[in-house]
Amino acid sequence: MDWDKLRIFHAVADAGSLTHAGEALHLSQSAVSRQIRALEESLDTTLFHRHARGLILTEQGELLFDATSSMNRRLETAAARIRDSEDEVFGELRVTTTTGFGTLWLAPRLGKLYEKYPDLKIDLMLEERVLDLPMREADVAIRMKEPSQADLIRRRLMSVRMRLYATPEYLATEGTPSGLEDIAEHRLISQNPATAQVAAGATLVQSLLAQDIRSTLTVNNYYGVLQAVLYNLGIGVLPDYLTEDFPNLVRVLPEVESSEVPVFLAYPEELRHSKRISAFRDFVMEEIIAYRKRRVDDGAT
Repeated sequence: MDWDKLRIFHAVADAGSLTHAGEALHLSQSAVSRQIRALEESLDTTLFHRHARGLILTEQGELLFDATSSMNRRLETAAARIRDSEDEVFGELRVTTTTGFGTLWLAPRLGKLYEKYPDLKIDLMLEERVLDLPMREADVAIRMKEPSQADLIRRRLMSVRMRLYATPEYLATEGTPSGLEDIAEHRLISQNPATAQVAAGATLVQSLLAQDIRSTLTVNNYYGVLQAVLYNLGIGVLPDYLTEDFPNLVRVLPEVESSEVPVFLAYPEELRHSKRISAFRDFVMEEIIAYRKRRVDDGAT
């Protein structure tokens, strides 16, 4: 089977359009169309349904697209291994983690990694959806639970708890709650329990909302919750790792907290020898060890 025709077929199937595929491949629409027609003739089948809104794969086309997608992933893995020099760390590294952890903990620390490896190109993908590492949706993940997928190397990094925080200015103006029943008189800032998040955080928020809170502000990520707290809008439910970078935050009702949330780093077994993965893993572990030591030195629990 002609590899070039398969490459063009994959681009068309991915784009859903001859025109868009041609633009990506730097080919004319007519050239792309000829290659697809020739491929269909060689296979004696129809790969696309044509209609006004674009192209839709036939059942046979879906089968071929699955095959070319698998081929692409294997080629990307091979290319990644080839690009990994024995002495240098460079090229693209796709990292996925949650919006909160990526924005508030990981991104501010990446400068140290770039100082050591200035030619590294990091694609930081922040979302609550768990990307499929074996399917190469990302190279490495930091997740708020132990990965369940097979063929992954995983390492537990730390534990996180969701707690209540406010600024000294807010508490000086509105008062400090002395018991859980007092929280009802304050504005609670949190993620909506229905928002995609770790179960421990949602459970804590649900228990707090049961106190008949008079005013609430819900945001769909912890970065927004933090900003609202810093601007003195109320008492926020936030992950405890924030206290290192925002030492002025005051913990409210120390007896109120979520259950423990484990944080894991994971990557595919096939990338075990990747220099970029090793560099990122070692960087994260060094930062975690330093973070743990500072918490112990500060007497944090």
